[in-house]
Order: sequence, then C-alpha cells, then structure tokens
Amino acid sequence: MKIISFIIFLFFCTIPICLAQKNGDSFFLNTVSKKEAAFFKSKKIAKLKAALKQVSIVKNNAETLVILNKLGNAYNQQDNIREALNYHQEALDIIANIKSKNNDIKRSASIAIRSIATIYISLKQYERALGLLNQSIIIQKEIGNISGLASSYQQRGIAYQKIGNLDKALADFKKSLGYNTLNKDKLVMIICHNSIANVLIIKGQYKAAHTCLVEIQTLAEDIGNSDILSKVYSSLGWVFLKLKEDKKADYYLKKSLEIGLKDTNLSNLENCYNHLSELNKQTENYKAALNYYQKSIEIAKKRFNDKDIRYVNSLINKCDIEVSANKIKSLAIENKIAKIKNIRNRNILIIVLMLLAFFGFLLYSTYRQRLLKNEKQILLLEQEALRIQMNPHFVFNALNSIKLYIINNEQKNAVYYLNKFSKLIRKILESSTVKEVTLSEELKTMNLYMSIENIRFSNAIKYIENISEDINLERIKVPPLILQPFLENAIWHGLSSKIGSKKLEISVVKIAKEFIKIEIEDNGIGRKEALRIKSNKTLNRKSIGIDLTKERLKNFSTQFQNEYSLVYTDLFDENKKAKGTKVSLKIPLH
Repeated sequence: MKIISFIIFLFFCTIPICLAQKNGDSFFLNTVSKKEAAFFKSKKIAKLKAALKQVSIVKNNAETLVILNKLGNAYNQQDNIREALNYHQEALDIIANIKSKNNDIKRSASIAIRSIATIYISLKQYERALGLLNQSIIIQKEIGNISGLASSYQQRGIAYQKIGNLDKALADFKKSLGYNTLNKDKLVMIICHNSIANVLIIKGQYKAAHTCLVEIQTLAEDIGNSDILSKVYSSLGWVFLKLKEDKKADYYLKKSLEIGLKDTNLSNLENCYNHLSELNKQTENYKAALNYYQKSIEIAKKRFNDKDIRYVNSLINKCDIEVSANKIKSLAIENKIAKIKNIRNRNILIIVLMLLAFFGFLLYSTYRQRLLKNEKQILLLEQEALRIQMNPHFVFNALNSIKLYIINNEQKNAVYYLNKFSKLIRKILESSTVKEVTLSEELKTMNLYMSIENIRFSNAIKYIENISEDINLERIKVPPLILQPFLENAIWHGLSSKIGSKKLEISVVKIAKEFIKIEIEDNGIGRKEALRIKSNKTLNRKSIGIDLTKERLKNFSTQFQNEYSLVYTDLFDENKKAKGTKVSLKIPLH
C-alpha cells in the first residue's frame, strides 16, 4: 500500500517540476544560478585575467601558462566546463610551440593535461581521462614533482572507481596518499582518505570505511576548508546510511548539505542529494526521497547541459583530427628523412668502399715492395754467401795442395782430392739456386769441405759427425752452406795454431718437437788466445761470414713460429786452461 502511495505521489510531483523546468522559474535553480554568476564576477577571476593581460604584454610564457591553468581550474570548480577547457587548451597550444621545454613548462603541461582529464571524468569520458592522466604521470615522474604525482594518482583513482575497477582505484588512492604524506599536505591527505573510504563503501567494507573517515574528521574540522569538510560529512553520512544508523546518517548528510548550499559546490550537492534520497527511501519517507532525488537531477542537468557536452565532443573531435593530421605530417617528414638517410648511407658506403679499395691497394703495394725488398736482400745474401764460400784464398789453397800431389807424383791422391774438390765446387754452385737443402745434403757438403781443408793440415784434423738416431736428416731443411762459416772459423782460428792432435766434431740432436740443435766443437786454442794472435798480426781481414750467416738464419726463421738461436761456449780443462770452443746452433722445425 505504501509503495502504491509513493508512485501516485511521484506522478503528481513530477508534473509541477517539469512545468517549473519549462518555465525556468524553479527557486532552487535561480538560487544556484545567482551564486554561480556571482562567483564568475568574483575578484579572484578578475585578478587572474588582469594578471594574464600583464604577462601577455611582457611575453612571459612560464607565467602565462600558470595563470591560464589557474583560470581553467577556477572555472572548473564552478562547473563552467567550456571556459575551463578553453583556458587549459590554450595553455597546451602555447606549450606545443615551445621547442625547448624546461621543468616549469613541463609542470604546466602536466597540470593542463590533468585538469582536462578531470573534466573528462566529470563528463563520464573515463577512457580518455585515463589516457591523459597516464601522460601527466609520466611527465611528473620525469621532473620529480611529488605534489603533481599525488594529484594525478588521485584523479586516476577516481576514473578507475567510475569504471568499476575498484582495486586499481584503491591502489592509486594509496599511492596519492603516500606522496602527500611525503609533502605533509594535511588538506590533500584528507581528500585521499575520503576517496579511499568511498571505495571501501562501494566494496561493502563499511566498518573499514568508517574507521578511515573518523581518523580525518577532527583534522578536517580543524582545518576548516568548507569544500573538503562538506565531502567528509557526506561520506560519513553515506557510511552510516550503509550501516543502518539512520539518525547519524541524516545528521552528517544535512550538515554536508548546509555547507554545500553556502559554497554552491554542485558536485558535492549532487552526491549529498543522492545520499539523502537513498536515506529517506530506506526510512520509507518517499516524499522526501523523491524531493531529494529530483534536486540531484536538476543539479546534474545544471552541471552538464547538452551544449557543454556537444562542445566537449567537438573539441575532442578537433583534437583527434589535429592528432591524425600531425601523424600524417610526421610520417611524411619521417619518410623524407628516411630517404635522405638512405642516400647519405649509400654515399657513405660508396666512399668507405672506395677508401677501403684505395687503402687495400696501398697496403698491397707496400707489402709487394717490402716483399721485393726482402727477396732482393735474400738474393744479395745468397750471392754474398756464394762469394764467401768461393773465397779465392780457399780455391787457391785447395788447388795448390792438389798440385803438390801431382808434383810428388801422388797420382791417386791427386785424382781423389781433385774429384772431391770438383764435387764441392758443384755443390756450392748448386746451392746458389736454392733457398733450402736437406740437412743430409748439408752434412755431405761439409764433409767434402773438410776433406779439402784437411789437405793443408796433412789430414791431421780428425772430423767426426754424431747424428742422433731419432733424427731423419732427409726431412729437416736448412739454408745451404749454413755450417761452413762455423767450420772455417774452427779450423783457422782454433785448430790452425794448435800443436798436437786436432779434432772437429759435429753433433745433431733433437731437443724438442719444434727444434734441433747442431753443435760444432773443436779442441783448439780457444777464442781468447785466437783473438790475441789475431791482434798481433799486421794485416787483419774483417770477417763477415758469421754476420752474413746470422742474417741468413734470421730470414730463414721468418717462415716459422720460433726463432733460431746461436750460442758460443768456451771450453776449459780441470786447470782452467782453454781446451776449445763449442758453437750451439738451435734451428726451428715449425
């Protein structure tokens, strides 16, 4: 019966309200309109507009942006969406034309973006609002603006709350509270607590919401900000409504309404009327419930009329068109840049290839010249070696010794040594045409050489060859006639002046996988005595045989990883008397 009475009452009450709306003589609306008009003419907005004119004259972009955002926020607080959007959009247009943006400019950009997002939330354009708030948060993080981050997270929490994503809303409100705690901003901390409480009420956690609101009630009353206090009282009334404590709910909601009517905050009034309508419905006072519900509808219509919504939609479309045009323009520029870069890269590649070809040719020419120089040096060394091996004194002495055999009618010896001499000369001549010979060939040549040299000493020099059994002489390569200078030195500086037995021994051993060692040992007078005898001679010939041999060994070793080594060792008996010299030659195999 009560429900039927309420429906009949609703029908009769709706007719006069509709007529009042049509004729435009609703007392409540007239009251709100007067207060709103009075606010637009307030000194605050007038001062901001005057300041805007001043900074426009001096062309101070930073100050201009601050004032534009303040004007936008002032109009938004009074729900004049069109003016609010105009001022914030003007700020963004100025920022778009600034090439070098400092932190102050970036801060103004984030404020304008966040403020437009707040308007989108009020117009229920939640997805657009979230996109803008994400942009604002990125900028605020970049410049490290804690208060800006707190505000952006607060607004994003509201957007998430409106689309029903309560967990994300609660997380953002808590982030905002955390940043505000760092700033120790009590007023904004109250707003955060109030927002958290509202989410908890929607989630059905009424006791937790009540605890949250009680914590800030006294603080809100002490601060005395009427707008914030109205919101806290409204939330307290709402939570008591859900807890079925109707008297307390009525008390706080009416206190909130009283403050809201004085300040004419339309969004607070709309929420308060909705809660009072729900409270009176809960207490079965349907007439009052209907009255409060109708007032909330009137407030909503006043806040956002069709013209405002159409204006915002046209502004959104305009922005979308501009964004699309800018994207097309940006893509065209990027394509042009890409073409220029491709041409530049192609030219760079051609230049690099040409430079590489030039330097390659230069390096090859240098290498070729060095190679020719080395080959020429090797040829000169070989010619010099041949000249030394074909020493006129050696040839003369050898032939002279053979001649003595002929004179003495020692035909057999003469033929024997003449045959050896011819073989030796042939070996020497053949060696001038090759770079390497086997160690076996080298030792045979040295045997011939010793046979000829020994003629002058009446074969008194005992020549011995000791070859290690694990060495394959046919596989080891050495420069031709490389041992001859060492044998010659041993004979003429060590053995020629020695009285008594004369011995010259060549030993070949493999000391490692990579090396063989050739030792030439004589039992002559030693290097010290030989040097003394040489210094007493009136005519000294400079011997270049050993130096030339070292150069040949050095060139020979370049084809291997390892180097050759040459060591002279003076030999002494038990009485420290010189008993000969040993030459150790280490030749690489790999």
